[in-house]
Amino acid sequence: MSGKAVDQKRFLQVTAGNLRNHHLYVHRHMDFFPPDVLPSAGEAEGARRPASIVIHLDGLNRAVQTEIAFDAKTGKPRGFFRGRNWVREFFEHHRIQTGDVLALERTGQRTYRLYPFQGGGDRRLDWHRFLDESPAEKGPTVLELFAGAGGMALGFRRAGFRTVLANEWNAAACQTLRANITERVAQCAIQEMDRFPRADVIAGGPPCQGFSNLGDHVPFDPRNQLWREFLRAVEQVLPKAFVMENVPPILSSQEFAELKKRAESLGYRVAGRVLNAADYGVPQLRKRAFLIGVLNDEVSFPPPTHADPRKVTPLLDGSMRPWKTVRDAIGDLPFEPDGRNWHIGRNPTPKSLERYRCIPPGGNRWNLPPHLMPDCWKRKTKGGTDLFGRLWWDRPSVTIRTEFYKPEKGRYLHPEADRPITHREAARLQGFPDDYAFYGSKIEVGIQIGNAVPPPLAEAIARHLLQSVPALAERAAQTV
Repeated sequence: MSGKAVDQKRFLQVTAGNLRNHHLYVHRHMDFFPPDVLPSAGEAEGARRPASIVIHLDGLNRAVQTEIAFDAKTGKPRGFFRGRNWVREFFEHHRIQTGDVLALERTGQRTYRLYPFQGGGDRRLDWHRFLDESPAEKGPTVLELFAGAGGMALGFRRAGFRTVLANEWNAAACQTLRANITERVAQCAIQEMDRFPRADVIAGGPPCQGFSNLGDHVPFDPRNQLWREFLRAVEQVLPKAFVMENVPPILSSQEFAELKKRAESLGYRVAGRVLNAADYGVPQLRKRAFLIGVLNDEVSFPPPTHADPRKVTPLLDGSMRPWKTVRDAIGDLPFEPDGRNWHIGRNPTPKSLERYRCIPPGGNRWNLPPHLMPDCWKRKTKGGTDLFGRLWWDRPSVTIRTEFYKPEKGRYLHPEADRPITHREAARLQGFPDDYAFYGSKIEVGIQIGNAVPPPLAEAIARHLLQSVPALAERAAQTV
């Protein structure tokens, strides 16, 4: 294991006693838990009860609140989690056997994730063989890191790249990747990857919560540090180019300055630019930063193919097309969600439905009458003009985020129907085709859609790399 993975994850080998008693032994990992989770030595019966932790159970799609069991007389930890039913359910769901290894990953101060790490199950989950096995197809190759649902991967595939490996830790997203992109999926945290397969390009979008304008901007936020794992892959593989996507504030961060300096020491020329997805044929005003590094060559970005229809010149001279609109993307879908292919709706309360009906085309929360407006909105008289907003038919949508099905989170009401947009509508606004199959719960698929790089934008970047980087153009020519 590389980096600081030991601080983020521990491995638990399942014994015959574990299977028989429905226990998970953690007696060798007491330093992995906050001090208040463990009782003080000699604590007597009836004294302070240790704090609990929350564990998300992969595959069961639920979380449990539990404690480390302790002896009521001595106060000493007993070395396993309190409660057995959830352990039994987890073992049965994943068909855990003696000798299998489970991973317990820290996701917060008292939150963890439990998932099978190694066992005798489905061979396709053993991704290590892909490190040395090349794909059968010919053409330039791409290594996808933090791949999510595969928006970036789909764009690169459309441009002619073949995926040597896609890395993603979320189980549902990995299922989506396998169904649409490739079987060559490494379902694990990137810190678990000691080495990476050779590839012409490395692409990916490390988690952006630490940089996002919507976040708390916590100093030294660990979510800001996963770019180091991305760069570790670049240092090891030395691809001809790399592409990293993130939110715009990264370009003014110390992390970007450090990444640029380290990449340049390897021989890369690096540049960052904010691109608007609408400028590349995506029916959505989505601005994201793209960092491109090219080995021993100049960096450039793809020229826009679409423009704001209010900017007359590039449209009149024929060099660009007008932005795609919400109508272009979803105008042919049934107003009433039919439940097919993720065209699914919510079950609103009568009060929510009454609120929806009050919002006119292009309106927002300020169109709600006082008796329907939440008190918190009444008190906040400024800002938030997109909250509870209705989309416009003849404009691109606002940025699709992970909770697009909640109108209280943004301008996510259908332009005409009295409801929020559906998962299928959001996927179309991101540029996914209807035959792209998503797997997981409603919440999981919402996260996959909202976090994705729009495939048309990724395709524009991938095609531009093939045209502008001589080494990649040469690799592409070999397949013609």
